[in-house]
Amino acid sequence: MLTSLLAWPGKSPRDEGGVFHPAAYHMLDVAAVAVELLAVPGLGPGHTLARDARDALVLLTALHDLGKINPRFRAMLLQGDSQGTKRHWEVSEAYLCASDIQRDLAAHLDCSRFALEPLASATAGHHGRPARIDKQSLKELVAGQGAGALDDARALVAALCALWPDARLTGWSAAQARALSWWFAGLVTVADWIGSNPDWFAPCAPGPDLAAYWRMAQTRAAFAVTQTGLLPPGVVDRALFDFALRPMQQAASRVPLPDGPTLVFVEDETGAGKTEAALILAQRMLLAGHGAGLFFALPSMATADAMFARVEQQIGRMFVAPPSLALAHGRAALSARFRALRDRAAVSDDVVCGEWIGDNRRRALLATIGVGTVDQALLAALPTRFATLRHWGLAGKILIVDEVHELGDAYMDEELRQLLRLHAMAGGSAILITATLPRHQRMALAQAFAQGAGQAMPIDDDPAYPALTVAGGAALRDFPPRLAEKGVVGIERLGSVEAALDCLAEAAGRGVACVWVRNAVDDAIAAREALRARGIEADLLHARYALCDRKRIEARQMARFGRDGDDRAGRVLIGTQVLESSLDLDFDVMISDLAPMAALIQRAGRLWRHMARRPAPDRPVPAPVLHVVSPDPAQVEDARWLQALQPGGAFVYPVADQWRTADTLFRAGQIVAPADLRGLIEAVHGTEPGPIPTALDAAEQEADGERMARASHGRQNVIKLGEGYRGGGGGEDDREYPTRLGRETRTLLLLRPDHTPWAQEAGASMIEREALSEVSVAASRLRGLNLPGGDDPAWRALTADWPGWRRASVTPCVVGDDGVIVPGLRYRADTGLILG
Repeated sequence: MLTSLLAWPGKSPRDEGGVFHPAAYHMLDVAAVAVELLAVPGLGPGHTLARDARDALVLLTALHDLGKINPRFRAMLLQGDSQGTKRHWEVSEAYLCASDIQRDLAAHLDCSRFALEPLASATAGHHGRPARIDKQSLKELVAGQGAGALDDARALVAALCALWPDARLTGWSAAQARALSWWFAGLVTVADWIGSNPDWFAPCAPGPDLAAYWRMAQTRAAFAVTQTGLLPPGVVDRALFDFALRPMQQAASRVPLPDGPTLVFVEDETGAGKTEAALILAQRMLLAGHGAGLFFALPSMATADAMFARVEQQIGRMFVAPPSLALAHGRAALSARFRALRDRAAVSDDVVCGEWIGDNRRRALLATIGVGTVDQALLAALPTRFATLRHWGLAGKILIVDEVHELGDAYMDEELRQLLRLHAMAGGSAILITATLPRHQRMALAQAFAQGAGQAMPIDDDPAYPALTVAGGAALRDFPPRLAEKGVVGIERLGSVEAALDCLAEAAGRGVACVWVRNAVDDAIAAREALRARGIEADLLHARYALCDRKRIEARQMARFGRDGDDRAGRVLIGTQVLESSLDLDFDVMISDLAPMAALIQRAGRLWRHMARRPAPDRPVPAPVLHVVSPDPAQVEDARWLQALQPGGAFVYPVADQWRTADTLFRAGQIVAPADLRGLIEAVHGTEPGPIPTALDAAEQEADGERMARASHGRQNVIKLGEGYRGGGGGEDDREYPTRLGRETRTLLLLRPDHTPWAQEAGASMIEREALSEVSVAASRLRGLNLPGGDDPAWRALTADWPGWRRASVTPCVVGDDGVIVPGLRYRADTGLILG
């Protein structure tokens, strides 16, 4: 019988003429990896399970590729035949859920088939998505394998059960199994990836019996897991910072932390040291066993890159040995810092990013320390391919969501709630950092986390600010009264664009560092051209640049307006929302288009920011003033109240929110931080905002309807936790289930007249140069333009080797020497993409 079982191949030879690795051996390789991962404290809930339940998970992991006992699969490996429409992992599910094997296995594990099925489906669905086959079709799939294959599969299951005689799921309910299935599917995926690496698990010709090979696999797995970068080093119980702690940081060092899944809100003004407070909390949580690593989730790639730079320098102090560190977002490969980290990993005595983690974007979430966009985490809560892998990577980490107020969009809010439920359900803990989160959103997030953790619903709705709040637990709000280092920020309304230009011209003439934050790219470009017409040079920064140019401009602005910047006297920067949080900049004079209160408070955080570096006596203006370009809120004739001042930006935000902001802020005449911030935020973003002019009622009703539709869309899109991985998950492409809703965009690949990429970075590969040459724009803005397409021979030549999805979403565009792409579309390195 052993000879028959080992005759089923599992892996192709590494080299021509080499040996086939038997499926049974491979299944034991993967099970051995699972043993190693389940033994690590902090990597999700597996370590907390009873020994018999852990053995059951290891046995089920071994059965992940039972479907390779399959004539079609064998013919595919040996003769190159087609596997057919059903893949081997679907055959695994058929064996485990629709044959006598299910009865045998349930009897061995001492559980009902209802408790077994969610976990069996999870181990079978280790290729990133669950099976979508009904019960009758599964039975037919079993029958199609033939009696010989089914007999061998059943015999192999019996042999594997003998290796784990004490494996039990006694007393497990179907609901309990469905809840664990999300995490378990991710565990099997990771174990399969490691166990399939031929460098660590070299092919072995049939020979050793299963018990002998199991001992060999355990030795190999113990070594392999040490090479992956998954094993977290120990945490050091020592001070992370050598400076005097600020009030919020002191609170983080002393707030009582409960056992079990923990959610903490860190609420304080911009520049108050919230990130350092979160690191102090995270260190305490790791020491208390709340996780084994950290994942920093940021609102944008720019903020993720900035956080990565900070973490790379600081995080090593938290551990006894260098932790693995990875950057996780769609452009991580273009980060010079991340590339340098990967290149030096082999010899580094600081943070590292080994080859196994660094060469695959999905594995970035498996590093002990991950930094990335919040989208990478939110994908765990959407029915996308390998969502459970993301969940497994996050489950063993303290999830730190920075700028959580940036996720106030109703669609993203629903995603974040589901992510917190999922994270808490796996025993995870989280820290949410914010300056402007409304109270009702804080309550909703806390309730979602409590639902996932099976805790009592928190009802704390205290309006105190600043505040450090453990959801359902302790809260520290007794901060000593203080005034922001910059003092009171004055508010001045500018009633016209000309007034804003006059203000900038006068201030720049006196050597003042100035910024104007506009709500739309076209308005920002127009403002810069208007300043140039007055003989005043200004830099421009927005989201409509090729990535190479945006990175260059950001670096120049950081060198000028950053904490240690120089050559700032008389300089002017015109930008858009990318300035709200992406870059740590400091200006003497700020002008902003009217925007909702939360956005204005964030923008004001870049006004007189680094007071220790540039104290008030050294500033060229006597006090910080936020100049807001806005019509008079007392004079509203119709819903077009804002359009004259913001031709392009009037529709970026709900007009009712903007009117309430103008009315509240101009009546206050100042921002006293942090004392006034809660009241200002709630006046606009709270559950009971004040009345608005009748002329804006229809616009608000439309905005409310849109908000409810987006929330409904979010609830519809997220995974259905109660149904388990098979019923509530999916394997869809990320593009089908986006993390953000918005207008359809089109990506333009900018090329020079010789058809080489616009980016000319030395040392970059062609793929990297192409990625650095891309710029995205709303598809609606390109309608009517004669862009190159499939009828253009040059276009066909350029895209001949592209996959279909890339041809459908990316358009190569040659930029002429004069900047013209086609009539109505131009590009310049200093201005970006210009339409019209």
